[in-house]
Parts: sequence; C-alpha cells; structure tokens
Amino acid sequence: MHCPRCRSTDTAVIDSRISEEGKAVRRRRECTKCQHRFTTFERQELSSLIVVKRDGTREPYSRSKIERGVWIACTKRPVTQQQIDAMLSKLEDKWGANKQEVESSDIGQDVMKELRVIDDVAYIRFASVHREFKDVEEFKEELGKIFK
Repeated sequence: MHCPRCRSTDTAVIDSRISEEGKAVRRRRECTKCQHRFTTFERQELSSLIVVKRDGTREPYSRSKIERGVWIACTKRPVTQQQIDAMLSKLEDKWGANKQEVESSDIGQDVMKELRVIDDVAYIRFASVHREFKDVEEFKEELGKIFK
C-alpha cells in the first residue's frame, strides 16, 4: 500500500477492524518513512456482476464509480461516509443476489430511493442527473413529490 503523502510502499498496519456489518475490513496504517497515518478498506469484489447500460453495452460493476456520483450529489450536505458505505453495501447485496447482470436504470432507481431517505437535497441532485431533467419544470415536479 502506497503512502498518500510520500508514496512510500513501506507502510504498517496499526489496527484492523471489521466494518459495514462484516462486509469490509477497515485498516489504520502508518507510513514507516514519514509517519503519516491513513485508513484503507478491504471489501469483497463483485467481479462477476455486469452492468447493462442504457445503450445496451455491458461493463463490470464498479463501486467507486457509483460512490463518486453519490458524493457529487452529497456535496456540502450532512451525509457521512458511513451512511454511504452502508447504503452501497445494502444495494450491492440486492444487486448481486443470484444475478449476473443488473440494469444501470435499476441501479439509479435504487440509489435514488436510498438517497431520499438519507438527504432530500442529495436525492434531487442525483435524480436530476439520473433522470436527465431538461428544465426547471421537471425539478419543480420532483420537488412537489417530496413535499406532499
């Protein structure tokens, strides 16, 4: 593991803990060169899960790609990394259960459903990209659904 500060490969594990209800291992590490401490996570890879895109193309599932989109929606919102990790772990269990392929539209719908519980603003931001809102009227319509 490379140190994020000095890029040294000589790091030591200080502490390991099970996290995300046993689905990940959280490790605290320290660089032996610059003494910088950082955290890493180890998760089981869903390598066999294929995402079917809107245009019919297929690509391997990528947690980091979804997490990046979720964090963009959660910018400057009171959402924690633990909430996002728990949400994605729950959804990955759903998507990977006896399936080899999952539609990208299903992924987007499931993420929107979970974000709506976590934070309304993040939900609207994510929905605007996923549903490709074209104008302000579509925003108003979606906001009307939230505040009914």
